Amino acid sequence: MPLHLTKVAFACPSVDHLAQRLRDRAEAGPLVVTTRYLPKRHAEVAGPEGEGSLFWILKHQLVARSPIIGFGEADDGRVAIHLDPALVLVQARPKRAHQGWRYLEAADAPVDLGGGAGGLEVMPPALVGRLAELALI
Repeated sequence: MPLHLTKVAFACPSVDHLAQRLRDRAEAGPLVVTTRYLPKRHAEVAGPEGEGSLFWILKHQLVARSPIIGFGEADDGRVAIHLDPALVLVQARPKRAHQGWRYLEAADAPVDLGGGAGGLEVMPPALVGRLAELALI
């Protein structure tokens, strides 16, 4: 089972803003998030299955995830976490904000919206975020 990371979507007021930020950064080149240290369990996050994701915390809730492609070195000597630019909405789950990143076991990860979620995958992310805030989804 893959291991995931969680991170606060700093200065993002909405899921739409986060999605646009990721799209803009992906247009400028490979989408990376940098960190000071390589996660000790990085092999479990982006191992042979390559199924680990970075779950985004927005307004004290896990709301979306970006699949992790792998780890590398950034220009300034920091560690680069390479992300897939696709933002996958997940069933919102409360999560306290924290600094840096934290691990999230696969068993504790929220499920993706879509598939059998009753059309939620075609709703605007802002509406999905608002419904999640109201605990309606």
